[in-house]
This record gives sequence, C-alpha cells and structure tokens, in this order.
Amino acid sequence: MSEPWQGASLRRVWGVAALLTAVTDSLNARFAVCTVSGEISGFTRAASGHCYFSLKDADGQTAMLRCAMFRRAAGLLDFSPGEGALVEVRGRLALYEPRGELQFVVEGMRRAGAGALYEQFLRLKAKLDAQGLFDPLRKRALPVFPRRLGVVTSTAGAALHDVLTALARRAPHVEVIVYPSVVQGEQAPAALVQALATANARVAEDQIEVLLLVRGGGSLEDLWAFNDERVVRAVANSALPVICGVGHETDVTLADLAADLRAPTPTAAAELAAPSRQTLLDALNVMQANLSRRVGQGLDNMNQRLDRAGLRLSRPSALITRQRRSLDLLAQRWGQVVPRVLALRRQGLDAWMQRHERAAPAALRAQDQRLQSLQARLAALDPKQVLARGYAWLDDGQGRALTSVTQLKVGQQVHAVLADGAVDLEVIGTHAGA
Repeated sequence: MSEPWQGASLRRVWGVAALLTAVTDSLNARFAVCTVSGEISGFTRAASGHCYFSLKDADGQTAMLRCAMFRRAAGLLDFSPGEGALVEVRGRLALYEPRGELQFVVEGMRRAGAGALYEQFLRLKAKLDAQGLFDPLRKRALPVFPRRLGVVTSTAGAALHDVLTALARRAPHVEVIVYPSVVQGEQAPAALVQALATANARVAEDQIEVLLLVRGGGSLEDLWAFNDERVVRAVANSALPVICGVGHETDVTLADLAADLRAPTPTAAAELAAPSRQTLLDALNVMQANLSRRVGQGLDNMNQRLDRAGLRLSRPSALITRQRRSLDLLAQRWGQVVPRVLALRRQGLDAWMQRHERAAPAALRAQDQRLQSLQARLAALDPKQVLARGYAWLDDGQGRALTSVTQLKVGQQVHAVLADGAVDLEVIGTHAGA
C-alpha cells in the first residue's frame, strides 16, 4: 500500500503565506466589491479610530461575519453605529493573514433599520417605562457608610474579581456576601431572579445594606438576560437598594434603568457603593487638624487673658490705691452735690409753701360760695317749701300719688299731706276740667 503523502512530489506543496495569498487573490477576484446586510454585534471603537464588530443575520441565524472598518471609512459615517443596529455595509472580503481569519473590510455603511433584538429591547423599554419602573422618584438613596454589601454575579466571571479588587483597595473594612448566579444564556434570567430573591429574603440574617448586580462586557446577546422583563421587575421590586453595573460604559440595559443607581462598569459599582477609606481618613485628618488648630487658638486666647489678669493682680497695692482715689473722688463729688441738691429742694419747698398760703383762703372762699349755692338750689327743691305755699300731697293711702280726678271715686278714702301735718279725707264728689 502506498502512503497518503506518496506522489506528493507530483503535486505542488503550498507554503502557509503563499496559500493565504492565493486565497486572498481568489476572494478579490470573486468578491471584489459586495454589499452585506446584517445586525451589528460586539461593536467596539479602538483608540486608533478603527472599528471592529461582527455582522449576523437579523432572523436569528447563527452565522457570524467579522468586520473591520478603518479610521478613514469610519470618519465618513453620518451616524453612530450601535449594538443591535441593522445596517448595510459595502466592502470586500479578505483574509487576516496573521491569524488566517476571514474578515470583511468595510468601506461604507448605512442604516438599514433596527435589528430584531434591538427592536424587542425598545418595545420592552417603552412598556416598562409606561408602567413607572424607570421613574426617578422611585430611586432610593444609598447608605453613606455601608458595612456589608451583597453581590449578585457569576463566581467565574471577571466582574466579581473587579468588585472585590476595588473594595479591597478602597474599602477593605466592608464585608461582601456573594449570591452566585448565571449571567448569560437561557437559564440566566431565572437564576438572576432567584439570586435577587435570596438576597432580599436574607436581609435580616446577612445584614447587607446595598445589593450590587454586576457583569462584564459583551454583545447585546451576551447581556440580554439583564433586559429580561422578569429580571427588570425583580430589580425594581427589590427591598434593598440596587446598584447595577453591567457591561462597559456604553452598554445600557433595562436593569440599569430600573436600579436605584447605574454604574458604567462593575468596578464603578463597587466604588459607588462604598466610599474610599483613604478619602474618609483624609477628611478625618483635616477635621482633626482644624479641631486642634481651633483648640490651640482658644487656649492661646485664654492664656492671654490669664496673663493680663495676672499682671493686674501682680501689684494689688497699686490696684487698691487706684480704687481709694476713685472713692475719694466720688466722696468729694458727693459732698459738693448733696448740699446743693438740698438747697435747691429747700428753695422749691419754700416757694410751694408761699403759693399754698396765698391760694388756700381764696380756695376756701370759692368752696364756701359753691356750697351756699348748692344749699339754695336744694332748698328750692324741698317739697315742704311747695306745701308751705298752700299745696297738698294726695295719695291713695298706700303711697301711690293721686294726680288726676280719674283716679278718684266717690266715697274713696284719700290721704293728704300738708305743710304742718297730714289728714285723711273722703271723696264726696269729683269735677273734671280746669
């Protein structure tokens, strides 16, 4: 039997580079310029300005085409390509010889509508937004100095390592409890919901204060579990405040919008959850320095007051001499003022006595005249004076005055008061008229 390689000398043996070059020439001849329609996945823009992404069919087929768009072509775009966008790209097929990979070199791109997955994202976002799950008023404030954090993520992913590294560097005093969950694939939504429910059910036991929901970066498909309606509702209904840090800074999931705080990355989620220990220590040092400075200033002021008081008390005889001089001066002033005040008061009293002596007789005469006038007026009003002029006071015997003949009847007994006495009368007749 002959070996498979026998007769190889009769055929051409290709070198790797030569074969790849030949394939490249064939591709250029067969697919010089072509247009491909697909949905963008895993879009990244390098610092150099080149863009790298993959295209897949919008109908869910598993085929994937790696694409590269260099800075010159990317600079001609009139829109910003995004994850899940449906586009048409024009370019050529080529082999990337260092890795022997087929790629599509994009020379032009235009919109072709949103991808199916992205359309689903927008529809669900509008639905949940209308139900108030993304309302800013639902957001809760985070504790300023948490002592224990909960982390929902995969134990095999880089996100957990990033969170633990950031906390160990910034806040080593903060404890972390991990609630493991799958973060990608068909089982991920149910696993994430269960992990969130476990964390909320064990709040009293674990004593966690903030929950971190984190995952590393990826394509829209990789992060789709965090757009699942069940996961979004579990985040919104969590009794614990939730910080969501999924993907990279440009990745936005519905779980991010429902969380109390969105972090651009898992590392940023850890930084937002717990303040830096060194920052807090620096603030305490500044406060301590300010307090020490103010206490020192207060002590200096008290020492100065004490020194001044000590100087005043160092020679008490001088202080006593000054006080004695002040007392002597006050006594001298008092001795001069009191006689003068008494003399003025005496003069005033003498003048008042003279005015009183002059005014008293005149006042007495005026009062006597007024009294006599009142006595005359009173005498004129005396009823006895009226009776003395021949009038009589008639009453019915019970003190009721009789002033009209209509009050009298023949035979009625009448009591009459005269100037010098009273008589009882009997009516024998009445006559009306003047």
